[in-house]
Amino acid sequence: MTRAGLQALLSHWWRHPGQLVMLLAGLMLATALWSGVQAINAEARAAYAQAAGRVDAGARARIVPRAGERLDEAQYVALRRAGWPVSPVVEAHLTAGGATVRLIGIDPITTPSDLIPRAFSGTDSAETLRRFLLPPHLVFAAPDVAAALAEATGAEVRAADDLAPGTAVADVGFVQRLGGAEGLLDRLIVTDAPRALAPPPLETIAPGLVLQPAAPRADLARLTASFHLNLSAFGLLAFAVGLFIAHGAVGLAFEARRGMFRTLRALGLPLWHLMLLIALELALMALVAGAAGMVAGLLIAGALLPDVAASLKGLYGAEVPGTLTLRAQTWVAGMAAALAGAGLAGAGALWQLARLPVLAPAMPRAWARASAHRRALEATGGLALLVAAAALARFGSGLMAGFALMAALLLGAALILPPLLDLCLRLAGRAARGPLSQWFWADARQGLPGLSLAMMALLLALAANIGVGTMVESFRRAFTGWLDQRLAAELYVRARDDAEAERLRAFLAGRSEAVLPLWRVEATVAGVPSFVYGVEDHPTYRENWPLLDALPGVWDRLAAGEAALINEQLARRAGLSPGDTIEILPGWRLEVAGIYSDYGNPTGQVMVALAPFLAHFPDAPRLSHAVRVAPEDAPALARALIEEFGLPAENVVDQAALKRWSLSIFERTFAITAALNVLTLGVAGVAIVTSLAALSGQRLVQLAPVWAVGVERRRLARLELLRALALAALTAALALPLGLALAWVLLAIVNVEAFGWRLPMQLFPLDWLRLVALALLAAALAALWPALRLARMAPARLVQVFAAAR
Repeated sequence: MTRAGLQALLSHWWRHPGQLVMLLAGLMLATALWSGVQAINAEARAAYAQAAGRVDAGARARIVPRAGERLDEAQYVALRRAGWPVSPVVEAHLTAGGATVRLIGIDPITTPSDLIPRAFSGTDSAETLRRFLLPPHLVFAAPDVAAALAEATGAEVRAADDLAPGTAVADVGFVQRLGGAEGLLDRLIVTDAPRALAPPPLETIAPGLVLQPAAPRADLARLTASFHLNLSAFGLLAFAVGLFIAHGAVGLAFEARRGMFRTLRALGLPLWHLMLLIALELALMALVAGAAGMVAGLLIAGALLPDVAASLKGLYGAEVPGTLTLRAQTWVAGMAAALAGAGLAGAGALWQLARLPVLAPAMPRAWARASAHRRALEATGGLALLVAAAALARFGSGLMAGFALMAALLLGAALILPPLLDLCLRLAGRAARGPLSQWFWADARQGLPGLSLAMMALLLALAANIGVGTMVESFRRAFTGWLDQRLAAELYVRARDDAEAERLRAFLAGRSEAVLPLWRVEATVAGVPSFVYGVEDHPTYRENWPLLDALPGVWDRLAAGEAALINEQLARRAGLSPGDTIEILPGWRLEVAGIYSDYGNPTGQVMVALAPFLAHFPDAPRLSHAVRVAPEDAPALARALIEEFGLPAENVVDQAALKRWSLSIFERTFAITAALNVLTLGVAGVAIVTSLAALSGQRLVQLAPVWAVGVERRRLARLELLRALALAALTAALALPLGLALAWVLLAIVNVEAFGWRLPMQLFPLDWLRLVALALLAAALAALWPALRLARMAPARLVQVFAAAR
């Protein structure tokens, strides 16, 4: 019975290859997009784990300068002699093979073993240590830069798989010499080495240093969590759209096999046995489609990963390899997703079959009543989800609440789409004049159940494109305007040390309109890790700086040293508003006079007047400057700076180049978003194609009588094409408000929770028209083949409908 039953079930797919393709395509596309996104996220998280697991990633307490970029090596010696368990770290950035290498210098004797490359734990660890400490020095480097670094430094370089991409580790003294920082260190790691007596207080030995607790800065995994959550949301949306295709195929197959179910039950096959065979059939389909989907997903991930890596590096400084590594967990998760998708696609039909009597599946009325009951439940569930979305919008908080709101909004709208389309078609039918027009709208209503899932997929795809496109374009315009305000200076120059900075200021004094300091230090303000900037009172700030909210006379109060400006991120995280007071250092409190926009920055910022800044941070580095000069004189002045001081080209940046770099990072950041939008819309197009193809044979029952009363086949074909266009147009019209609601959620809730800033929402009607036109084109192309097939169909085929007494 098992073999016979399974053969009977599978024989349906051989007779209806269109439905088989529809089912496999849905599962494959759902698995491909979901697994592709998860492969990208897994690659990034693996890179974060490497970065966090080696060489001082912030998991331990550290000692850093109170103000300034580096500390004196003598301070390290004093701390060690006083009993402080510290280990030195210095960094240098080298150019090797066209890539920038982050070279980290450590002392392997004092550095904790879990923070150094695993190569030190080999059998020849003593020899490795000797070669590491003595010239020509052994350097451990990530595989992607090992060969280039060996050629650039002349040192012995060994590849280490446990280092983050673009990173290398060497002896602290060797890195000091390479970076021109003899006698200087970046920070001291506080190790877990035991000590007999508590050491003297830090301020008595090194008053210029401060102790930071473990992990004071946002680690990469947490900082980029919102980025990966956004990717996962897109992958889940694409997965849902693909499941609509599979669900439609399963529903069509169940309806077409009602007689088969009755026969198998009448022959003695128990219900549980039949359901088990159907589940086995779906599992086989899922395994085949899942394997193909995994291959497609990895190809998609490999194509998108370079843009993701560039985005993460530009936005967060995260080093992620641009190539994909095949991971067993990715394959397991992808196949599990395919099986789960098949289960979701067939669960409703199985439940419906389980509740019907033995002979009821072959009775169209019983099946229709069960289907109508299911659709009523779906519509009720959709309304409940929309109510939940409204409640989350009003009372929810946090990033997960924002994504739950998005999910409830999209799924609820998809579930109530069929009743709304049915209502629109009913109203159109009432307004129709003439029998053929009335039949057209009534026929569209009757065929709606077979196309409802494809229309749901189109609704979600269009809404996602409208919502995300509105968000991205609003961000682009706000970001471009913000850059025009913030990057008001013509040149940005950075000296290599304090002495060179003084000579630069003297050189620029007579060759520019103004030389504005860009000096900053790190501090914790209102419990938020932030940068404190000292700014000079100048029209550049008064005329260009973008303020979101401010007290009267904000710039005069800032210049007088009475108040400070803070960025939107700090204001939101600390709950600050103009008029509140912040403590920058113990005993130094200032009123918040204004809040300024700061797109693309994950940290807090505070702006204070230059004089009090230098009074409280006398050792702050004074290396960076903004130079105001006539725009036509900027290129010549940049060349003069490079020639006079031998500055690297990257230390003299003109405004236009900085804007181009910032905008290129922006474009690459949203490249994957645009790609997923296109793929999601493509999946919706496939859903329409497969649904129309699968229904084309069953449509003959409705079309043959109309042909028999005198309507030509070509006219019927045109009406079939028009039916698909009408449904697509109605769906697109309903997708517009849903997409705008999605854009509002992204801008006002998700973006604020994820990044700490809110963007103004702008509307782009021309983009909507292009999307609607694209949806209509997809529907027309999808309906073209069934329409042409009908137009060319032999009359005998239509007559056979009556011969079969159907």
